[in-house]
Amino acid sequence: MGASLPTKTLERVKGYRLINSKLPTIHLFEDVSSLDDFEALYALQELTNPRLNNEVGNLDYVSLDEVPWDIQGTSYAVAPFTHVAPDGSRFSNGDYGVFYIADKKETALAEVSYHWGRYVAGVEDLKFDRIVLRTLAVQFSGELADATVLDLSDPIYDKDDYADAQTLGAKLRKNDSEGIQYWSVRNPGALCWGLFTPRHVESVVQAGHYELIISNRQIVDTAELV
Repeated sequence: MGASLPTKTLERVKGYRLINSKLPTIHLFEDVSSLDDFEALYALQELTNPRLNNEVGNLDYVSLDEVPWDIQGTSYAVAPFTHVAPDGSRFSNGDYGVFYIADKKETALAEVSYHWGRYVAGVEDLKFDRIVLRTLAVQFSGELADATVLDLSDPIYDKDDYADAQTLGAKLRKNDSEGIQYWSVRNPGALCWGLFTPRHVESVVQAGHYELIISNRQIVDTAELV
């Protein structure tokens, strides 16, 4: 499956990503401009900041020589690889991080709303809540496996079962693939990308906010905040 996918060269592609606005910027990545500076500052902060590991995340998940130190938004580029969701995602079983990007804000909103919808449905006694999401505008390049050659009927596009997609992701990553281009499952016809490395992320900047309105364990409305 993975070995048969063609590779697509992408240059300066622009897309969007939505994250919980409560997630803080990892300032340590923004305060340095090189690996040497990071290692020196990290060693110093380890002595004085007991919350450092929670803030930076698990550095074992990412090779620091892949970090794009000199871009705008380094912390946003690195965070998905140091704060890995233990339950996994479409192309990861939870053993590594993936930086997911959508082609449009609407696609990013559709993707993240699905996952938030599943989460709030399982919260007992949740009557009302509002979740504010930070919009990130991303630019990246890279050599990505192109899964858009596969039809949406392929098992990697299953709406709920990620087993085949995770197997594909693990194979691609083992073969040093930089990522995968694939069809959005939540917004048919739209594109998404999953990067297995932050190496070729060129910029990540904040670009507004969205709000999800929750009532009786369901998302009942979404709005872009201006």
